Amino acid sequence: MTVLDATVSRPADAAAAGRAPLRIGRLELDVPVVLAPMAGITNTAFRRLCREFGAGLYVSEMITSRALVERTPASMRLITHHESETPRSIQLYGVDPKTVSEAVTMLVAEDRADHIDLNFGCPVPKVTRKGGGSALPWKTGLFRDIVSGAVKAAGDVPLTIKMRKGIDADHLTYLEAGRIAEDAGVAAVALHARTAAEFYSGHADWSAIEKLKQVVTSVPVLGNGDIWSGDDAVRMVEQTGCDGVVVGRGCLGRPWLFGDLVAAFNGQRDVARPGLGVVAQTVRRHAELLGEFFGSEEWACRDIRKHMSWYFKGYPVGGDIRTRLATVESFAQMDDILGELDWSTPYPGEGAEGPRGRAGTPKRPALPQGWLDSRELDEAAACEVAGAELDSSGG
Repeated sequence: MTVLDATVSRPADAAAAGRAPLRIGRLELDVPVVLAPMAGITNTAFRRLCREFGAGLYVSEMITSRALVERTPASMRLITHHESETPRSIQLYGVDPKTVSEAVTMLVAEDRADHIDLNFGCPVPKVTRKGGGSALPWKTGLFRDIVSGAVKAAGDVPLTIKMRKGIDADHLTYLEAGRIAEDAGVAAVALHARTAAEFYSGHADWSAIEKLKQVVTSVPVLGNGDIWSGDDAVRMVEQTGCDGVVVGRGCLGRPWLFGDLVAAFNGQRDVARPGLGVVAQTVRRHAELLGEFFGSEEWACRDIRKHMSWYFKGYPVGGDIRTRLATVESFAQMDDILGELDWSTPYPGEGAEGPRGRAGTPKRPALPQGWLDSRELDEAAACEVAGAELDSSGG
């Protein structure tokens, strides 16, 4: 089953739209759109679903480099792509230059990826308090060693980085990190235009993307933050001069957003306005793909539960049905519940659009003791960083 034809039409290519494709190393993307890695979200099933609606580069969940080098079952499953996924994109997280390089070497030697991204944007306290994620670029030497070693290990496979503005407003790192990454030979740099302290709160500072674009000039700069529609994406490019966009929370429960993005970048005004029947079909399709990914109907139902509130945001679905969908236990039960909906209900408009996902509130980042005292990695900080490779994600 596919719901593509019910929501969007296949887009024209970049040449037909009079727009140059986005080049990231040897990759060429007709549409300058990247799906942001999201923990527990951007698995093979969700990536395949998004592809059915649009085009772009679809990145895996963040994978810990150490776990990958150790070939843990979970990490090996996460790097496995469906045969329909081209190009294959994997994001890695790591704090040790040697381990990150080994993980990149493994992916390249075993032909498991066409693109590799490094995560320096995770704001999760249990990562930053060990000096990882968005805290790491503060230590410029460590950041340089990780990126340069990974680029060398990647060879012809394009390697990119994704980062935040910095730790907080008083400790910004993105411009210096952008220069270091560019000098190291990365194929592109992506910026989530918030600090770690902001988490996902407030509004992304698109002016920071513009400043980064003025500093990093030899490789593409991609912007991330507050892209809820195709118009938002085009507006970001026009305002900042960035070369493409990275979309995260905006597609939660809205995989058809990628069709809107394709249309917007091709100068078309087509916008998906799925009625309740299309949403129900999409939920069922998502569950089906999750079943293939997990190899288990039970696990597929457990995973789809967290998506239900996003899918039905703004639609006139009663509380009882929402509750039952959020606790669904089988595909048959899901079919029964979805069958109770009035599939002829039209798209509700603004209520189904805009921000989604948890924004959180600004907070003081958790950091190792004395982390901000120096830009260099001293012995005490090195001990903290050694414990930072956790199975956590974000960015």
